[in-house]
Amino acid sequence: MSGLMAALNATATSLNANQTTIEVIGNNISNMNTAGYSLQNVQLTPFPALTMGSFFIGQGVKVSDIQRAHDNFVTNQLQNASVGLGYANGQTSALNQLEGVFSVSGSNISTNINNFFDSWQQLSTDPSDLTLRNAVIQQGGILATSFNNASNALDTITGNINTTLTSDISDLNSKISQIASLNDQIYTTEIHGQTNNSARDQRDLLAQQLAQSLGVNTYTDNRGMLAVQLPGGLPLVQGTTAMSLQTTSTGSNVTLQLNAAGTVRNLSVNTVGGEIQGLLAIRDQTIPAAKNSLDTLANAIATQVNAQQSAGGGLDNSTGVNFFNTQATSTDAARNMKVTLTDPNQVAAGAAPTATSTVAPGDNSNALTIGNLGSSFLINGTDTFNSYYANISATIGLATNQNALAVSGAQDAVNQLQNLRDSIAGVSLQDQMVQMIQYQQGFQASAKFLSTVNDMMNSLISSVAS
Repeated sequence: MSGLMAALNATATSLNANQTTIEVIGNNISNMNTAGYSLQNVQLTPFPALTMGSFFIGQGVKVSDIQRAHDNFVTNQLQNASVGLGYANGQTSALNQLEGVFSVSGSNISTNINNFFDSWQQLSTDPSDLTLRNAVIQQGGILATSFNNASNALDTITGNINTTLTSDISDLNSKISQIASLNDQIYTTEIHGQTNNSARDQRDLLAQQLAQSLGVNTYTDNRGMLAVQLPGGLPLVQGTTAMSLQTTSTGSNVTLQLNAAGTVRNLSVNTVGGEIQGLLAIRDQTIPAAKNSLDTLANAIATQVNAQQSAGGGLDNSTGVNFFNTQATSTDAARNMKVTLTDPNQVAAGAAPTATSTVAPGDNSNALTIGNLGSSFLINGTDTFNSYYANISATIGLATNQNALAVSGAQDAVNQLQNLRDSIAGVSLQDQMVQMIQYQQGFQASAKFLSTVNDMMNSLISSVAS
């Protein structure tokens, strides 16, 4: 009788093990399209055998653990690749906008520079023509407006980046807090010998997302908790403690900060990574460099034209009159550039009057000189106005093209690693169906065995009773 009872117990454990395995297979199939989910496998272990006479009889099977398919190396590689993808993606939108500002197609600053100096050349053909003189003023206004618009567009792009930084903070802080919470859940569960697979999957996915956004580094401590740090070493998550990010505004400037246990530190392009670093690099490096070049160009044109205009004479014998507004430095020259000369008679097409002579109506000497500035004056001794603008445009265009290549390369790297990760930890529907049939048959066999043992016990009881 004791042998039959042992058989019943073994059968019960087999039913339970097969049922649990089928439930895990069902969970795998349900989550096969869930982002970050790792395949779970049931670990079966036999119960210790008991001595029955001169034999050892097994006592059935038990579910010792449910483990997730996981490879730390691939997970870390995927996280590192996500940093590069985030950085490239962070720059894409802003660079595309910058390329639009410094376009070389259609109407652009280069075109307006040519039109402005061409208007002086046209004026030289008939210096006394008021229509041509008005055309010079109009073309100067169009050129100044194009510089104004370009400078304002750079400010708009900067403002868009600041808005993105501010709006991303809430989501980033939420992910940081979730990792700290999951650390607590995992530690509380696993300290009792269980494995919290679902929480670990969620934590890995959040870490990858933070790597793409902030370029974080992670490592697991001896308690199984994930520590999260910024590239510069500043902590974001320590155990169950989550730090927080914040922004502070001073005028139009937005500063990203880390609040770590009450201590606030400013973050810069050198202390973050990923998408945020890409945004800061554009805002703090690329845009200021482009703006400085734009201001240099605007200031050079205004300064040289003013100098030659002031040196010449108008139809009304005026001299010393500036064409554009003047500035002490080139700072914000593009934003502030405007035509201050309004009277067409004061356009200095001829040589300046002297004590003994007035400006001849047909004198075109100064108009020719100013008209030639567009192709003769060299900024920094190397570039004409147009070639200097072409260099600005080429720099932005090259950065945009390199960014497109970087995005493509980084995306390919992430895709390859994601495919590798899926081959290790992803759910194969075909494999799961095969296993489901296997354990279904095991369950049915255990049920049949249980029925057989039950019949044997009934027969034994009937024999004893009779």
